[in-house]
Amino acid sequence: MSAGFQGSAWDATDMSTPRPRQKRAQVVRACDACRRHRIKCDNQIPCLNCKSRGGECSNAAVTPIILPSAYREIERLRQKVQELERELQHERSKAAVGLEGQTHGLATPHSSKTTSSQSHSQSQSQSQVIDSAYGSPRGSWDGINIRTARSTGETWYGPSSLFYFIGRISSYLSSTYQQTHSSDQMLDLNPPSTLLDGPITADSSNTVDRRLPSQAGDRAQEANFLSPMQEEYFLDLYWQSYHTALAPVLNEAEFKEHYRSLWVTGGDSRSASALVDIVVALGMQYGGSMLPTTRQQYVVGNDKDATVAGRWYYLRCQRLLEYDLESPSISTLQCQILCAVYLCCGTFQNMADNFAGGAVRTAYMLGLHLEPPATMSPQERETRKRLWWTVYLLESKLGMKLGRPFLLRESNATPALPDHGLDAAMHSGSNFAPLGGNLTWLSFNVEHTKLFMAARSAYTAFYDNDLHSANGQSMWTDLPSLEAHAELLSRHMKGLEEWANAVPSALTTARKNNGRPFSTDEPTLLDVDPFAPLWLQRQRLLLEMIYHNLCMNLYRPFIFFGTAPHSILAEQNAVKCALHAITLTKITHQALSTTTILHGWHEAFQWQWNAAMTLVGYVLAYPRGATLAAARDAINLCLEVFDIFGNSFTVAISAATIVRKLITKIDFLVQPTAGRQIPLENTEAERLASVTGFRESNPERSLTEGSFMASSTDSDVVLDDATTASLQDTFNMAFGVDQWADLNMLWPSLDDGFLNTQGLGGGM
Repeated sequence: MSAGFQGSAWDATDMSTPRPRQKRAQVVRACDACRRHRIKCDNQIPCLNCKSRGGECSNAAVTPIILPSAYREIERLRQKVQELERELQHERSKAAVGLEGQTHGLATPHSSKTTSSQSHSQSQSQSQVIDSAYGSPRGSWDGINIRTARSTGETWYGPSSLFYFIGRISSYLSSTYQQTHSSDQMLDLNPPSTLLDGPITADSSNTVDRRLPSQAGDRAQEANFLSPMQEEYFLDLYWQSYHTALAPVLNEAEFKEHYRSLWVTGGDSRSASALVDIVVALGMQYGGSMLPTTRQQYVVGNDKDATVAGRWYYLRCQRLLEYDLESPSISTLQCQILCAVYLCCGTFQNMADNFAGGAVRTAYMLGLHLEPPATMSPQERETRKRLWWTVYLLESKLGMKLGRPFLLRESNATPALPDHGLDAAMHSGSNFAPLGGNLTWLSFNVEHTKLFMAARSAYTAFYDNDLHSANGQSMWTDLPSLEAHAELLSRHMKGLEEWANAVPSALTTARKNNGRPFSTDEPTLLDVDPFAPLWLQRQRLLLEMIYHNLCMNLYRPFIFFGTAPHSILAEQNAVKCALHAITLTKITHQALSTTTILHGWHEAFQWQWNAAMTLVGYVLAYPRGATLAAARDAINLCLEVFDIFGNSFTVAISAATIVRKLITKIDFLVQPTAGRQIPLENTEAERLASVTGFRESNPERSLTEGSFMASSTDSDVVLDDATTASLQDTFNMAFGVDQWADLNMLWPSLDDGFLNTQGLGGGM
């Protein structure tokens, strides 16, 4: 009974309490077959259903797309792009590394260790990759199309040119204040001919005289050639000026021997020589520019300005060169280089660029891009090297100045830099005293070349990077892109700083009160050695001025106008640009007002004009900038410099007029803005001083008590329509200064009478 009762009770309990349902195994996603038949699946591969029926078990599920995974995919692709960029940059840098390897052994005698380290650093900088996701190598920058004075067509200038910077200012005024200007209005309101023939009227702005050279008969004059003694005078000027400080492409002894052989019996006339003609033309251009305008008629005749002095010799040189172009020689290349120099000093920028391009092709034809063979004499080997690197200098200078692509590409085939020691100087044909420490008059040319190698490396790295960011915005409106570009340039500018630290002391101008050359700290007065020859004083001064001009141009893209993102590094670069312009202005002003070193030196005027417009743009862009007071004072010095140059250069008078108009209007606009400044904290001022190396010498009169840079709101300059239009017109006049010369002054009527007087009449 008991057992039966117990069994019955258990059964009853088991029946009344249901067994808990077994939990179904969770499956992330059923396989394709189970989903198609809508049956349960499991986590095994293959699943039980597919295994039992012998079918294929597959799961083609798409990975769910969520924001974190999207970010991870973007980062993966970005890293892949950077890896591909590194591979591409590595291939491109192989040629540049070969060039640097050849220059390692060219250390400055007094500091071989320093120069070797510098070469190694430059080699590393060339192989560095743009570690930025913004843009891509070999990117595209904008430029500006300008209608030059003597053509209805437009000419393109790149982003590093002063034309582009002035165009940015003009575009800022137009876009911000709804002032519309056609391309004709923007350019050439003060065309070249008006600087010489009188002011242009409003009605004549669209009817510029565009006669061809062969149609300019009413301006043709009788050819004005010199006597033997006069030619000798200007040849001597050339050896003391362009030969030592710009283009040492001639052997002085060989040239003089060639010159003597040209004179026929009686000494009243000489045979035509393209090389002699262009050297005489350069001597006349420089010699005439040293004189005040009241005395220039003895040199330039009726040409009205020393800029085109010697044009008859230049034209005859061109005519003679035509016979050599099919089978060029070393003399042909020398003429092309010197013609480019003559045209550049005469502000014929595009013609100079064309001659430089021709010089590049001629250099390749002559095989100068190859290391000279050992079978040549040491003198001939060094001559070929100096010619090649002078072509490199000329092309680099014009390419960076006008913002146009280079024709020369650095490669393993590039010859080593020329020697500049005592042996090389002895075989150069010139008799200049050595500088000590195995330095000679040729050492300037080598240091000059190294400077442009460093500058060109920074220039190429910066402008090969696309201006636009990944989202299509420009550098000036996208903060990450702006920071990336600023960091990129700052990294490559170290090459120029290393070059400045390695320049031999014999090639630097001392400073009073223990000042440092090549520094942008509050500059001290120059301490020019009164017992040094003029050519050496000029070499020292020009080397420093070229350095500041190059640095100013490289930093200038970071001067931006209107509302812009706040970037500390970019703003520091803008300040450095202004500091280099200020330093260049102070050096030029002291040299002109206390010495004769720069008298007649056209390139010094062009650098000063470049600095003046850069400072004007800086003051307009940053009315509360850190160096506003110093920049404004430097503009006053610019005006004094132009007044001094105006005694010899007609174009300097126009430059002074333009800058005076601009700064008067900008001062009126900046003063109300400066009154609303917010004081800087002392720590911020100290930070800026440590970064830029600049401290205001007179804080009480400084306008830099405001913020470091203008903010995007309370610092904008307020202009009415009339003021904007007036500013716009004045900026448009500035385009004419760099291309002011009148082609009718350069080209006479090339009739048979002119050619016959030169022994060149008849057919080609």
